[in-house]
Amino acid sequence: MSVQKFYSDDGESLSRLVVSTRLGSSAEVYLYGATVTSWKCGGKERLFVSKQAKLDGSKPVRGGIPLVFPQFGPGDLPQHGFARTRVWTLLSAEEHGESVVVNLQLKDNEDTRASKWPYKFDLLYTIDLTETTLSTIIKYENVDSQPFSFTSLMHTYLRVPDIASTTVAGLKDVAYVDKIKGGTDLVEERDEVTVEANEDRVYVNVPGVVTVRYGDESIAIRRFNFKDIVLWNPWAEKAAEMADFGNDEFPQMICVEAGTVASEISLRPGQTISCGQILTCESLASSNL
Repeated sequence: MSVQKFYSDDGESLSRLVVSTRLGSSAEVYLYGATVTSWKCGGKERLFVSKQAKLDGSKPVRGGIPLVFPQFGPGDLPQHGFARTRVWTLLSAEEHGESVVVNLQLKDNEDTRASKWPYKFDLLYTIDLTETTLSTIIKYENVDSQPFSFTSLMHTYLRVPDIASTTVAGLKDVAYVDKIKGGTDLVEERDEVTVEANEDRVYVNVPGVVTVRYGDESIAIRRFNFKDIVLWNPWAEKAAEMADFGNDEFPQMICVEAGTVASEISLRPGQTISCGQILTCESLASSNL
């Protein structure tokens, strides 16, 4: 196991942690937003981070795995809530067998309690890295005296060689909302979903594993207590509107995001729930042997 901690004179928001396993996989985590910005598995980078991404704490990181909480999308709070723009506390980074486990914490503070979501909460984020998997699980705890509800999501940007030859399996017969075209009550008919334009879809109550395939490799996404999958690619027109996203970068990424966003998660005082995902990098060639 190797654990490296990096700090910057510019502020705690730039602090990051790089961990690696004995078997060659590695991950990088910024304490700002608890954002995983790198996952190397099988000798390849599996996450996409824009070359234009801001890593100075001035805005959420454009890429990796930003954490959405307690609000998905626009609403009373800033876009996607405040978890991805807060500095998390590093509790531990330890070796467990052939894996490395990182634990981060975010609690309410004066600013969050003064927001339009004023509740007391405690989030424990566990990142578990093995040779072929990256597990990201959040334990949400209501430490307030009243119940609260929230939406949450892991905004995973996957790096792909070419969006034109990338497919997403596991969504057939699932109802979805098309946020670009305004369609609701739609049902996915394809075994393999492809992206050929600006897409922003919320697939609701997805039943099983979702797999992103490209070339002879794939990334399997297994969810734990998250109901939905968001599929997103900005394509050329939307990319041109984002200052922190390169105009020519959209063919190298696809967002397949595990979360509960079509409905809310509700917790009573003292109640907890753990939700997250396990990403597995797989070789289609070896799996067919």
